[in-house]
Amino acid sequence: MKVEQIYTGCLAQGAYYIVSENEAAIIDPLREVKPYLDRLEKDNVSLKYIFETHFHADFVSGHLDLSKKTGAPIVYGPTANPEFEAIIAEDNQIFEIGKLKIKVLHTPGHTMESSTFLLIDENGIETAIFTGDTLFLGDVGRPDLAQKATSLTQEDLAGILYESLHSKIIPLDDNITVYPAHGAGSACGKNMQKETVDTLGNQKKSNYALNQPDKESFIREVLDGLTAPPKYFGMNVALNKGGYESLDLVMNKGLNPVSVKDFEAFAEETGALILDTRSPGEFHKGFIPNSINIGLKGDFAPWVGTLIIDVKHPILLVSDEGTEEETITRLSRVGFDNVLGYLKGSFEAWKNSGKETDEVKRISPSEFAEQFDGNSKVIDVRKLTEYSAEHIDNAYNKPLDGISDWVGSIDDSEHFFLHCAGGYRSMIAASILNAHGIRNFTEIEGGFNGIKKTEKFPISDFVCQSKTI
Repeated sequence: MKVEQIYTGCLAQGAYYIVSENEAAIIDPLREVKPYLDRLEKDNVSLKYIFETHFHADFVSGHLDLSKKTGAPIVYGPTANPEFEAIIAEDNQIFEIGKLKIKVLHTPGHTMESSTFLLIDENGIETAIFTGDTLFLGDVGRPDLAQKATSLTQEDLAGILYESLHSKIIPLDDNITVYPAHGAGSACGKNMQKETVDTLGNQKKSNYALNQPDKESFIREVLDGLTAPPKYFGMNVALNKGGYESLDLVMNKGLNPVSVKDFEAFAEETGALILDTRSPGEFHKGFIPNSINIGLKGDFAPWVGTLIIDVKHPILLVSDEGTEEETITRLSRVGFDNVLGYLKGSFEAWKNSGKETDEVKRISPSEFAEQFDGNSKVIDVRKLTEYSAEHIDNAYNKPLDGISDWVGSIDDSEHFFLHCAGGYRSMIAASILNAHGIRNFTEIEGGFNGIKKTEKFPISDFVCQSKTI
């Protein structure tokens, strides 16, 4: 028996590859399926089932492409209604993979079709649960995503989730291994641990959601502090439920090198967003006017989804040469399939052609310390929890994920300093501000982490972030 967790850090997502004898199963695969096909070939096994814990909101699953390439059926739990052929399992139905068995436990609450898959080894011992978004390490799945698809309130869904946990999961043996679909950094929960594997017994002791005295307390605590989900979530659910274009076709269309002349014309004709995926350090020195910077080396796909939102919006890429395929792949993971091409020769080709360029004024924390005075305006684009934990006194907190709501309120006649934690998010914000004609600001390299080291700023008292969630 082999159980492999295939964890993708930028999405904080775990897929699972299970092998027994000459058969395999894959749970919650990512959009690009070649890594799974390579594993199957290496192990000389056939894929028998593709299990989906639910209709994912934060990424596009690879279930359809994987099924087409292998012939393996897709399995959902009870009440799922996909718009393609799939096995809709009954509660407690058992599927066999070699000498192993996988038992379907219907655990609604995060969504109504959400299911947990219980792994039973060749000796009949229950050894692991693949919990999807029902149970995380340190948290449970947010119960507010499925409201639009039902007549239920988030309080109703939280109550249903409580019943699922207490009737299906908590009664299981403490020694069972918990394999969740997500870890820290995912927007599908609010309090997840950095670890990606644990025992159920430890979760029974340490997970706040499993230690509430009653259902009412559970509902209150699970809903407390939930921020609005990213707006692209609903579009990803629709793709996972209704189907999508093969990644092979998406890649063929997107890997289209475009000359400087054609790139400019293409952008004007199509209204495409120019997405610059170079590092913040390179972007600030020079970029195509009105382009948006979301660096590939970071939480790229989630920020694309959060800020661009419309998965169908046409995109033209400015990427470091050699990273185009990775960029298109990572965009596809969150459903952004409409990449029209990329700038051949990257930004250097644009600059060398004599075309107009723009830049962001960026200074070091020490330079910030020299320029800062008691009247300086500072905008901190970190999350509220980060800001609440510690911040520059009198700084304004305007989280990046809400920039579309606050960008119109910025007074460009008044200079301000802009920072995040390390410079990644503040450069995204800087590019968006520039695109809106707001230019009277200075971005701080290294963000709050660098600012603190100067020890020259009035900083609020530190508060542990776990207490601010």
